[in-house]
Amino acid sequence: MSETRICVGAIAGAFGVKGEVRLKSFTADPEAIASYGPLVTEDGARSFAVEITRPVKNGFAARIEGVSSKEAADDLRGTKLFAERDVLPCLPDDEFYHADLIGLAVHDTGGRLLGRVTAVHNHGAGDLLEISGAGLNTPALLPFTQDAVPTVDLTARRIVADPPEGIFPD
Repeated sequence: MSETRICVGAIAGAFGVKGEVRLKSFTADPEAIASYGPLVTEDGARSFAVEITRPVKNGFAARIEGVSSKEAADDLRGTKLFAERDVLPCLPDDEFYHADLIGLAVHDTGGRLLGRVTAVHNHGAGDLLEISGAGLNTPALLPFTQDAVPTVDLTARRIVADPPEGIFPD
């Protein structure tokens, strides 16, 4: 995948029988997803113009140019949609695109390497950094809060963490 693209949503399948899709938006302003287009697939092979028609449970009903049947909409189920980074809004200093965090080295406040960010999750109560590395049998989940993660240095590709007790082995 290109580093110039950010995943902004995904198609969850057909909505109705006339070719609409159920669209999940991963953007801070969920309806703005349609304004970042055309949206492309992860490999960049397909491009989609998106028009949101109405909000529905867990997302939006949307029309995708060239999709006019339930079968065609169902064929797109699971397709992740990407926007070019330069059309996305600039973020304040204390906000980050998830794609920018993945792969960063995570060190504790004493300088010890804890691992690398392998994913960013949000289950409704705030972001969690999934960290994998030597000495971890399973990935650790670190709350992405100012207290637990006081420093993110994208230039140095490094995070300094002050994790709560028990997340990482001593």
